Amino acid sequence: MSQPLFDKIAIIGLGLIGSSIARAARAQGAVREIVATARSPRTRNRVVELGLADQVVETNAEAVEGADLVIVCVPVGACGAVAKEIGPHLKPGATISDVGSVKRSVVRDMGSHMPKNVHFVPAHPVAGTEHSGPDAGFAELFTNRWCILTPPEGTDAEAVERLAAFWRLLGAKVETMTPEHHDIVLAITSHVPHLIAYNIVGTAADMEEVTQSEVVKFSAGGFRDFTRIAASDPVMWRDVFLNNKEAVLEMLGRFSEDLASLQRMIRWDDGAALEALFNRTRAIRRGIIEAGQDTEAADFGRPHGHDD
Repeated sequence: MSQPLFDKIAIIGLGLIGSSIARAARAQGAVREIVATARSPRTRNRVVELGLADQVVETNAEAVEGADLVIVCVPVGACGAVAKEIGPHLKPGATISDVGSVKRSVVRDMGSHMPKNVHFVPAHPVAGTEHSGPDAGFAELFTNRWCILTPPEGTDAEAVERLAAFWRLLGAKVETMTPEHHDIVLAITSHVPHLIAYNIVGTAADMEEVTQSEVVKFSAGGFRDFTRIAASDPVMWRDVFLNNKEAVLEMLGRFSEDLASLQRMIRWDDGAALEALFNRTRAIRRGIIEAGQDTEAADFGRPHGHDD
């Protein structure tokens, strides 16, 4: 057990990410006290039953009283409203962060409600599963995954480093970049792949000449891996696309052009061009495995008994 980096942490929203932070922070001794809150009484009761926090309170304002670190773990569309609510109650010198998959809109929506005497360091742990809710979390979720910090210009460097140390203690590797750059990178590595998955699974659901039972039966041909991504939290992903609109539309435009080019290769029997493209894409896969972001094991290396 290490020395606690923060005395008191407030976690607002106890879904997959929030509950995993609570579990990991406790397992690593990263904080002395965990205070949690969630919008629905049902979730709050479940957090109490699971023993994820030292204290579960009803309101966001109550949760942040005296907290040295506040992490907002709600869909990005709700971040601004939460920031407005907690702004007047924040402890001077506290660090305020989030876990959203979009950063420019979070900096804009939360930043305007942050008092001058706190440190606002938005973050995005690039980790997750298709499951949601407080039961879905586990302490190892962030192990060997990246957490991207996007502090606005002029943020106190010591506060940024302290939050980075917190995430490293939870098992993550940390990188810092601008909110704008983050949103472009994540548009291609996360947002557009999710959109494509939602689209292809939706197409299958609408097909009349192929039955649902056939889709399920023969899903191991590739479709199955799309369904895992397409099962992700609907509210969270709705907000991601609406809040990273520019970068997603830009990447979708490129994707559509490349798809048209693929169509031409197939139409004109251009086997050499197809093979050249497939060789390039295999190299990306090898790079991901070498970087430790996946394993070569079948089924994406996911043990069947686990929620990841």
